Amino acid sequence: GAAMAEARPLRLLALHGYRQSARRLRQRTGALRKALRGRAELVAIDAPHRLPSSAEDDPDGDDPPRGWWFSGPGTFEAGEAAAAPAGLEESLSAVAAALAEHGPFDGLLGFSQGAALAAMVCALRARGDPRFPVAFAVLVAAFASRAPAHGHFYREPIALPSLHVVGDTDAVIAAALSRELAQCFVEPVVLSHPGGHFIPAAAAQKKAYLEFLERFCPGQGQ
Repeated sequence: GAAMAEARPLRLLALHGYRQSARRLRQRTGALRKALRGRAELVAIDAPHRLPSSAEDDPDGDDPPRGWWFSGPGTFEAGEAAAAPAGLEESLSAVAAALAEHGPFDGLLGFSQGAALAAMVCALRARGDPRFPVAFAVLVAAFASRAPAHGHFYREPIALPSLHVVGDTDAVIAAALSRELAQCFVEPVVLSHPGGHFIPAAAAQKKAYLEFLERFCPGQGQ
Protein backbone atom coordinates (compact mmCIF):
# COMPACT_ATOMS: atom_id res chain seq x y z
CA GLY A 1 0.00 0.00 0.00
CA ALA A 2 0.88 3.70 0.09
CA ALA A 3 2.40 3.36 3.56
CA MET A 4 4.90 0.77 2.33
CA ALA A 5 6.00 3.12 -0.44
CA GLU A 6 7.09 5.61 2.23
CA ALA A 7 9.15 3.02 4.13
CA ARG A 8 12.92 3.16 3.96
CA PRO A 9 14.79 0.23 2.45
CA LEU A 10 15.96 -2.52 4.75
CA ARG A 11 19.53 -1.89 5.92
CA LEU A 12 21.97 -4.79 6.04
CA LEU A 13 25.33 -4.70 7.79
CA ALA A 14 27.69 -6.49 5.37
CA LEU A 15 30.63 -8.59 6.59
CA HIS A 16 33.35 -9.41 4.06
CA GLY A 17 35.34 -12.62 3.63
CA TYR A 18 38.81 -13.48 4.94
CA ARG A 19 41.55 -11.54 3.07
CA GLN A 20 38.93 -9.04 1.88
CA SER A 21 37.87 -5.57 3.12
CA ALA A 22 34.77 -3.39 3.10
CA ARG A 23 35.93 -1.77 -0.16
CA ARG A 24 36.52 -5.12 -1.86
CA LEU A 25 33.11 -6.37 -0.76
CA ARG A 26 31.52 -3.22 -2.22
CA GLN A 27 33.38 -3.80 -5.50
CA ARG A 28 32.15 -7.41 -5.68
CA THR A 29 28.50 -6.77 -4.79
CA GLY A 30 27.61 -4.28 -7.54
CA ALA A 31 25.19 -6.69 -9.20
CA LEU A 32 23.62 -7.63 -5.87
CA ARG A 33 23.20 -4.01 -4.77
CA LYS A 34 21.56 -3.21 -8.10
CA ALA A 35 19.24 -6.24 -7.72
CA LEU A 36 18.18 -5.08 -4.25
CA ARG A 37 17.88 -1.37 -5.10
CA GLY A 38 14.92 0.24 -3.33
CA ARG A 39 14.39 -2.85 -1.18
CA ALA A 40 17.63 -3.19 0.77
CA GLU A 41 20.93 -1.39 1.08
CA LEU A 42 24.28 -2.82 2.18
CA VAL A 43 26.65 -1.06 4.55
CA ALA A 44 30.02 -2.83 4.67
CA ILE A 45 32.53 -2.59 7.51
CA ASP A 46 36.17 -3.63 7.77
CA ALA A 47 37.20 -6.54 9.98
CA PRO A 48 39.43 -5.31 12.83
CA HIS A 49 42.42 -7.56 12.07
CA ARG A 50 44.88 -6.60 9.33
CA LEU A 51 46.64 -9.47 7.57
CA PRO A 52 50.14 -9.56 6.18
CA SER A 53 49.95 -8.54 2.53
CA SER A 54 50.81 -11.09 -0.13
CA ALA A 55 51.59 -10.97 -3.85
CA GLU A 56 47.96 -10.93 -4.98
CA ASP A 57 47.08 -7.88 -2.87
CA ASP A 58 46.83 -4.32 -4.18
CA PRO A 59 50.37 -3.04 -4.71
CA ASP A 60 49.35 0.46 -3.62
CA GLY A 61 48.68 -0.99 -0.18
CA ASP A 62 45.92 1.46 0.81
CA ASP A 63 43.47 -1.37 1.36
CA PRO A 64 45.14 -4.15 3.35
CA PRO A 65 43.44 -7.56 3.51
CA ARG A 66 41.61 -8.25 6.76
CA GLY A 67 40.12 -11.10 8.76
CA TRP A 68 37.58 -11.67 11.54
CA TRP A 69 39.46 -14.40 13.43
CA PHE A 70 42.45 -16.71 13.09
CA SER A 71 42.82 -20.48 13.36
CA GLY A 72 46.62 -20.14 13.74
CA PRO A 73 49.05 -17.25 14.15
CA GLY A 74 48.05 -14.85 11.36
CA THR A 75 46.41 -17.62 9.33
CA PHE A 76 42.95 -19.05 8.79
CA GLU A 77 41.67 -22.36 7.44
CA ALA A 78 37.91 -22.98 7.56
CA GLY A 79 38.39 -26.73 7.96
CA GLU A 80 40.83 -26.48 10.86
CA ALA A 81 39.71 -27.42 14.38
CA ALA A 82 41.79 -24.63 15.89
CA ALA A 83 42.89 -25.32 19.44
CA ALA A 84 43.46 -21.61 20.16
CA PRO A 85 41.40 -19.44 17.78
CA ALA A 86 42.23 -15.74 18.18
CA GLY A 87 40.54 -12.45 17.48
CA LEU A 88 36.84 -13.31 17.56
CA GLU A 89 35.92 -11.14 20.57
CA GLU A 90 37.32 -8.03 18.88
CA SER A 91 35.24 -8.81 15.81
CA LEU A 92 32.03 -9.32 17.78
CA SER A 93 32.74 -5.96 19.46
CA ALA A 94 33.33 -4.35 16.04
CA VAL A 95 29.96 -5.64 14.79
CA ALA A 96 28.22 -4.43 17.95
CA ALA A 97 29.85 -1.00 17.56
CA ALA A 98 28.83 -0.74 13.90
CA LEU A 99 25.23 -1.68 14.72
CA ALA A 100 25.15 1.01 17.42
CA GLU A 101 26.99 3.76 15.53
CA HIS A 102 25.70 3.33 11.96
CA GLY A 103 22.28 1.85 12.75
CA PRO A 104 19.48 1.19 12.70
CA PHE A 105 20.13 -2.05 10.83
CA ASP A 106 17.55 -4.70 10.04
CA GLY A 107 19.74 -7.67 9.21
CA LEU A 108 23.18 -9.00 8.36
CA LEU A 109 24.70 -10.09 5.08
CA GLY A 110 27.91 -12.10 5.32
CA PHE A 111 30.24 -13.72 2.83
CA SER A 112 32.51 -16.68 3.64
CA GLN A 113 34.27 -15.99 6.97
CA GLY A 114 32.03 -12.94 7.36
CA ALA A 115 29.00 -15.22 6.97
CA ALA A 116 30.41 -17.56 9.60
CA LEU A 117 30.76 -14.55 11.92
CA ALA A 118 27.22 -13.43 11.07
CA ALA A 119 25.93 -16.88 12.07
CA MET A 120 27.65 -16.51 15.45
CA VAL A 121 26.03 -13.10 15.87
CA CYS A 122 22.66 -14.72 15.05
CA ALA A 123 23.25 -17.30 17.80
CA LEU A 124 23.99 -14.57 20.34
CA ARG A 125 21.00 -12.52 19.16
CA ALA A 126 18.70 -15.54 19.43
CA ARG A 127 19.85 -15.94 23.06
CA GLY A 128 18.89 -12.33 23.75
CA ASP A 129 22.27 -10.59 23.55
CA PRO A 130 21.26 -6.90 23.44
CA ARG A 131 24.37 -5.84 21.44
CA PHE A 132 22.97 -7.33 18.22
CA PRO A 133 19.54 -5.90 17.32
CA VAL A 134 19.05 -7.66 13.96
CA ALA A 135 16.02 -9.56 12.70
CA PHE A 136 17.56 -11.89 10.08
CA ALA A 137 20.70 -12.87 8.18
CA VAL A 138 21.71 -13.65 4.59
CA LEU A 139 24.67 -16.04 4.75
CA VAL A 140 26.65 -16.65 1.55
CA ALA A 141 29.25 -19.46 1.48
CA ALA A 142 28.99 -19.78 5.25
CA PHE A 143 30.34 -22.51 7.53
CA ALA A 144 30.41 -23.43 11.22
CA SER A 145 33.71 -22.77 12.97
CA ARG A 146 35.50 -26.04 13.73
CA ALA A 147 37.26 -24.56 16.76
CA PRO A 148 36.10 -26.37 19.93
CA ALA A 149 36.08 -22.99 21.72
CA HIS A 150 33.38 -21.87 19.28
CA GLY A 151 31.20 -24.97 19.67
CA HIS A 152 28.79 -23.21 22.02
CA PHE A 153 27.43 -21.12 19.13
CA TYR A 154 25.89 -24.23 17.52
CA ARG A 155 24.68 -26.22 20.57
CA GLU A 156 21.09 -25.13 20.33
CA PRO A 157 19.07 -24.38 17.18
CA ILE A 158 19.51 -20.73 16.17
CA ALA A 159 16.04 -19.21 16.16
CA LEU A 160 16.56 -16.33 13.74
CA PRO A 161 15.32 -16.25 10.12
CA SER A 162 18.16 -17.10 7.73
CA LEU A 163 18.84 -17.39 4.01
CA HIS A 164 21.79 -19.65 3.17
CA VAL A 165 23.31 -19.17 -0.29
CA VAL A 166 25.28 -22.22 -1.38
CA GLY A 167 27.51 -22.52 -4.45
CA ASP A 168 27.40 -26.09 -5.76
CA THR A 169 30.90 -25.73 -7.22
CA ASP A 170 32.41 -23.63 -4.41
CA ALA A 171 36.03 -24.81 -4.13
CA VAL A 172 36.84 -22.61 -1.09
CA ILE A 173 33.93 -23.43 1.24
CA ALA A 174 32.43 -26.75 0.13
CA ALA A 175 28.65 -26.69 -0.31
CA ALA A 176 28.34 -29.43 2.33
CA LEU A 177 29.82 -27.11 4.97
CA SER A 178 27.27 -24.39 4.19
CA ARG A 179 24.42 -26.91 4.26
CA GLU A 180 25.66 -28.29 7.58
CA LEU A 181 25.59 -24.79 9.09
CA ALA A 182 22.07 -24.22 7.73
CA GLN A 183 20.91 -27.22 9.79
CA CYS A 184 21.95 -25.32 12.95
CA PHE A 185 19.17 -22.80 12.24
CA VAL A 186 15.42 -23.06 12.82
CA GLU A 187 13.62 -23.22 9.44
CA PRO A 188 16.55 -22.09 7.28
CA VAL A 189 15.92 -21.11 3.66
CA VAL A 190 18.59 -22.66 1.42
CA LEU A 191 19.31 -21.18 -2.01
CA SER A 192 21.61 -23.26 -4.22
CA HIS A 193 23.32 -21.86 -7.30
CA PRO A 194 25.57 -23.63 -9.80
CA GLY A 195 28.51 -21.28 -9.30
CA GLY A 196 31.52 -21.09 -7.03
CA HIS A 197 32.86 -18.83 -4.27
CA PHE A 198 31.05 -15.54 -4.93
CA ILE A 199 27.82 -13.72 -4.11
CA PRO A 200 25.44 -14.58 -6.95
CA ALA A 201 22.95 -12.03 -8.27
CA ALA A 202 21.48 -13.46 -11.47
CA ALA A 203 17.70 -13.42 -12.03
CA ALA A 204 16.97 -16.64 -10.10
CA GLN A 205 18.92 -15.52 -7.06
CA LYS A 206 17.55 -11.96 -7.22
CA LYS A 207 14.05 -13.42 -6.98
CA ALA A 208 15.02 -15.56 -3.98
CA TYR A 209 16.69 -12.68 -2.13
CA LEU A 210 13.65 -10.45 -2.66
CA GLU A 211 11.20 -13.18 -1.56
CA PHE A 212 13.19 -13.70 1.64
CA LEU A 213 13.51 -9.96 2.35
CA GLU A 214 9.76 -9.44 1.78
CA ARG A 215 9.19 -11.12 5.13
CA PHE A 216 10.71 -8.15 6.98
CA CYS A 217 9.77 -4.54 7.62
CA PRO A 218 12.31 -1.83 8.44
CA GLY A 219 12.78 -1.41 12.17
CA GLN A 220 11.64 -4.92 13.17
CA GLY A 221 14.91 -5.96 14.77
CA GLN A 222 15.11 -3.14 17.27
